[in-house]
Amino acid sequence: MTAVTIGVTTEGDVSARFVAAMNGEYQGSFITFTTVERLFETLTDARWEIILKMTGAGPLSLAELARRVDRDVKCVQDDVDALLNTGVLDHVDNGLVVFPYDTVHVDFTIETRHFDGSRQREDPENR
Repeated sequence: MTAVTIGVTTEGDVSARFVAAMNGEYQGSFITFTTVERLFETLTDARWEIILKMTGAGPLSLAELARRVDRDVKCVQDDVDALLNTGVLDHVDNGLVVFPYDTVHVDFTIETRHFDGSRQREDPENR
């Protein structure tokens, strides 16, 4: 079974995995984004559906993929192009595309950001 972890990570984490891999340590497969916003911008609902339909399916034609997601081929082509450009999908022979994984793990952490004071989280104790 081939698994991939899709997530948000720092350049430092990527560098550490690279060094470990160069030292012979298996790292697994990763598709990483620099921010949560970039992940959600790239992996829209329609593109997630494509990933879900392609997980474990092997190479597919655009027409077959469009049939599986019940969408127009042109719209699917646009999303497939975006996923190819970001390295989520791969081209294979005869114009087919593949998501070469059987399982997907999604991993990211959302951290608190500094607010300008105009939006504050309400404390349930002070209602």
